[in-house]
Amino acid sequence: MKIALIGYGAMGKLIHRLAEEKGHEIAVVIDDTDAGLSAAELSEKLRGVDAAIDFTTAEAVRRNVEACVAAGVPLVEGTTGWNDKRTEIEQIVNDGNGAFVFGANFSIGVNLFYRILDFAAELFAKFPEYEVFIEEQHHSRKLDSPSGTALKIKDVVSKHVEVGEIAATRAGNIPGTHRVGFDGPSDQILLEHIARSREGFASGSILAAEWIIGKTGFYEFTDVMDEVLTR
Repeated sequence: MKIALIGYGAMGKLIHRLAEEKGHEIAVVIDDTDAGLSAAELSEKLRGVDAAIDFTTAEAVRRNVEACVAAGVPLVEGTTGWNDKRTEIEQIVNDGNGAFVFGANFSIGVNLFYRILDFAAELFAKFPEYEVFIEEQHHSRKLDSPSGTALKIKDVVSKHVEVGEIAATRAGNIPGTHRVGFDGPSDQILLEHIARSREGFASGSILAAEWIIGKTGFYEFTDVMDEVLTR
């Protein structure tokens, strides 16, 4: 594939390396010097690539979506914090016959964690004496709180059992950590995911870019994982 990277911070540079290791070409890089581009100007830079991967800011998501739809380029959206604009983003994609895949977390491990939690919550729903809690921790540089991953975990678990507020911590250099506990009168079961590096997120975003080629529509990364797990 010819890939465009929108955002060239630590994640963009990591995706660049891993994509080239898989034989893909990074054809376009959009960095801080392009922050003032309009959607129309950005779309011109994107024309001719097979897919774009965006890890920028929540404020830039609408512009990046409009640009990719105008250029006919599928977009993998790795930025979080824009969920309040989901309806309008989905409309832009569908009205423009675009292709868009997003995820609260592109880590393959986290997406397997969602499925474990779904199964576990269904089991515990039969035993109301167990109460559920969700905790998440991240480094102090992470802006959104609770994280998109924690909110997704709450959605998954809440299908089966009642969940209260998410306990979120931002401090120091804590790696991304998510815990779901089932606490009963005589014991506690704790399920935990800890991200040791950014490589899981980067690999997942490349997998999503490979998957979205040739498709139109508005998808979640869980759709990608569903297809992979049923092969």
